[in-house]
Amino acid sequence: MTPSDLDAIGLAAAIRSRALSCVEVMTAYLDRIDALNPAANAIVALRPRDDLLAEADAADGAIARGEPLGPLHGLPHAVKDLTWVKGLPCTSGSPILKDFVPQTDAAPVERLRAAGAIIIGKTNTPEFGLGSHTDNPVYGATRNAYDPTKSAGGSSGGAAVGLALRMLPLADGSDYGGSLRNPAGWNNVYGFRPGFGVVPNVGEEAWLPSMGVTGPMARTVRDLALLLSVQAGADLRAPLSGPDDGSRFLAPLAADMAGKRIGWLGDYGGWAPHEPGVLELCETELKVFESLGCTVEPSLPGASPEEAWQSFMRLRHWQAGGNLLIHYRDPATRALMKPEAVWEVENGLKLSAFEVTAASVARTVWSSAVRGLFDRFDYLIAPTAQVFPFAIEERWPRQIADQPMATYHEWMKAVCLVSLAGCPSLAVPAGFNAEGLPMGLQIIAPAGGEVDCLRLAFAHEQASGWVTRRPPPGLPAS
Repeated sequence: MTPSDLDAIGLAAAIRSRALSCVEVMTAYLDRIDALNPAANAIVALRPRDDLLAEADAADGAIARGEPLGPLHGLPHAVKDLTWVKGLPCTSGSPILKDFVPQTDAAPVERLRAAGAIIIGKTNTPEFGLGSHTDNPVYGATRNAYDPTKSAGGSSGGAAVGLALRMLPLADGSDYGGSLRNPAGWNNVYGFRPGFGVVPNVGEEAWLPSMGVTGPMARTVRDLALLLSVQAGADLRAPLSGPDDGSRFLAPLAADMAGKRIGWLGDYGGWAPHEPGVLELCETELKVFESLGCTVEPSLPGASPEEAWQSFMRLRHWQAGGNLLIHYRDPATRALMKPEAVWEVENGLKLSAFEVTAASVARTVWSSAVRGLFDRFDYLIAPTAQVFPFAIEERWPRQIADQPMATYHEWMKAVCLVSLAGCPSLAVPAGFNAEGLPMGLQIIAPAGGEVDCLRLAFAHEQASGWVTRRPPPGLPAS
């Protein structure tokens, strides 16, 4: 077993005990990246090896001097390419920003560095993070860890593949309409979309909450909790962030799940079409929860999913379009924007302030209906995508089960409605279809239930063990 095969908690313990040096760890990860990343294209803007080994050597020096160590001390980390890292390109996958190099760290990167992580580069993402397929004109497509002819998902596709191929011990991601959950499900790892405010959202605008949140990705649930403990906590620059410091995520995760009630959302009563095999695979995996003593039964929110979907699209136009408006207004940069980005802006420009308010009211109707389900259930569960990983050459699925998909994200609309509800949602592996393609399940809890999500995910992990049972076929033998 090489250092890159250890989980993050084991790796951090080995560094602290000096069983492994930070230089040994960095070397192992860079060797794994050299071997696998040229084909996978998960990690981009990789820093020079000599610079990274020098930082690892400095981290070893801090240990030798007995200095206080952060929980991620010496761990290599690549940051999603939507997030600023001082001195590294932040392209957002767009040719408009291909030469942009920030001179400051974003707030999540500040926390990673304070915890002792060594930033090695970035992870690939779709252009502007739009869509659940990681492909862009700057770096190209990221290939699925289990089948290089298939999509890695997105928008945290590079993060998920980097984890699955053991090129990273942990990964950060962000999620608006499934960007942490879909790539986790499609690459047999874990991704956690926490509730709004758990991880501070520090940016140009501090007072209008977006549906987009930052969260962790990992190969184990305990690793997921470790990174979330670093990411979470109040920040005075983000007045809507939560008050706690993230330490609650370090509490023991083992818990008795007997008697827990689970509502299975499935395809929302036929409203959300799924590729044949997705629901059947997920329903088979529900038996793992039953083996833990949980009860599982179908459930539906008492509100119209179609009205909720229309609300989601309008709010997405407003929020995503508003972020891209600066590029749209300049004809030269507008010509470099992908059609989906232009579509979001142009639909956002058609909205009045009162229509945005009405969309938010419709969102409230939906979130209230979902909250009402928690009077009957402790958790809700749903697939992490409506289709299995599709061909990497496709832009997005044009139809599912003979139903046409009108937009670049309609094939993820069932996952988007979980975002709309504002609930924490943790993606766990659910197994593989006959072609060897992975799928995941979302464990959904009421607002504030992040620790509950972690506990059920941990129990499921102990019972199913998909990450260790089914590593990617291209992974070198340990």
